[in-house]
Amino acid sequence: MKKNNIIALSIVSLVVLGIIIYAVAGEAEHTGLMEVEAKNGRFEILVTTTGELQAENFEVIQGPIELRSRNIRIQNVRIQDLVPEGTVVSEGDWVATLDRSEADNTLKDMEDAVQREEAAFMKTQLDTTLTMSSLRDELINLEFALEERRLTLEQSKYEPPATIRQAEINLERAERNLEQAKQNYELRHQQALENMTEARLSLERQRRRYVELRDVLDKFTITAPSDGMVIYHREWGGQKRTVGSYINPRDLTVATLPDLSSMISRTYVNEIDISKVRVGQPVRIGVDAFPGQSYTGEVTQVANVGQQLPNTDARVFEVTIRLNENDDILRPAMTTSNIVVTNSFENVTYLPLETIHIADSIPYVYKRGGTRQIVVLGESNDNNVIIDHGIEPGDRVYLSAPSDPERFRLEGEELIDIIAERLEERRREEQERRERREEERARQEQRLERMRQMRTETERTDERPDNR
Repeated sequence: MKKNNIIALSIVSLVVLGIIIYAVAGEAEHTGLMEVEAKNGRFEILVTTTGELQAENFEVIQGPIELRSRNIRIQNVRIQDLVPEGTVVSEGDWVATLDRSEADNTLKDMEDAVQREEAAFMKTQLDTTLTMSSLRDELINLEFALEERRLTLEQSKYEPPATIRQAEINLERAERNLEQAKQNYELRHQQALENMTEARLSLERQRRRYVELRDVLDKFTITAPSDGMVIYHREWGGQKRTVGSYINPRDLTVATLPDLSSMISRTYVNEIDISKVRVGQPVRIGVDAFPGQSYTGEVTQVANVGQQLPNTDARVFEVTIRLNENDDILRPAMTTSNIVVTNSFENVTYLPLETIHIADSIPYVYKRGGTRQIVVLGESNDNNVIIDHGIEPGDRVYLSAPSDPERFRLEGEELIDIIAERLEERRREEQERRERREEERARQEQRLERMRQMRTETERTDERPDNR
């Protein structure tokens, strides 16, 4: 009897255990046994970029400022030789040599032009002397002719009236001729003075151009304006200005002497993340050359207008980050990893992004216990998202959708209205951001167009004959 009871209890126990194992197995089958717990604490939204170290302040090593003179018509000058980048120089040390070949040819052309102007001036002077001498001789002859007519009239007082009248007419004609000749002489004299002045000014202008270019050629050997480390100048397109590069009157920079006591990281943020980045945000900075070192910084400048970098299709925005620390090991052109903390939240509940599923713009999660919980999402970063409503800290949810989602009952339908309001608010904010970007882009294009017009007008002014 007792033995039979024991056997019966054993059978019942085995049946119950089998039911439990089956239930657990079934639950494991449709959940995959991959679940996480909703966490509570500090939550950061980060934008990660790669940048390049630069000195915040630097002294420019540039070509002769006289190249900007309108008297010197050299648009591009090649860098013939340049000290290696990173060289520490003292004030007055040699840094670079500019190619003189084009300037020498221009100087020879100017020398020829000076000689032509001198010859033209001498010819004008000679022609003026001959012309004025001829006019003076003509005046003297007319004065003699007038005196002859006056004597003829005096001698004809005993002649018939017709003869006297003819003498009077001849005298009046001689007086008129002399007066006209004097007026013509004055006009020709004024014209001669103007011709001489113009010829002299043209000669002086050509001589001045020649002297300015001759003097500027002596400055094609460039020296350091102060002590420091030479860093090659980076052009707008990103290329460094080195041997073989060209400088021009609008940008005479050959290299720079950076102030290493204050460093910045210049980086670019894509147009998707740029709306999150603001001036004043903290940054965690690493330097690839020194993996064990870490620094802090702050966003100091965010470009309003994007740009397209060479060999890329994406539009990016330039961002400047100032380092808070000063370290002697840091050098310009080192690569940095920048983590911009665009926002942070304290004491919030968050889940991995993989746990979120969306249907008809409604986000939800699969909770342990057989429920499909609608949730209201907050801000997110690369890995996690804040849950504003629908989940409490400690709740366990599944990372992936179960194979039989229809077995999970829906909860949290009262949150749908909140979700709709937030979606509408985000659409409005995004529209406002797009409009602001378009307005700023339009203003930037207007500024660029004005600059192009001013440059074109300046070039036209330089090409006018009176400026040559």
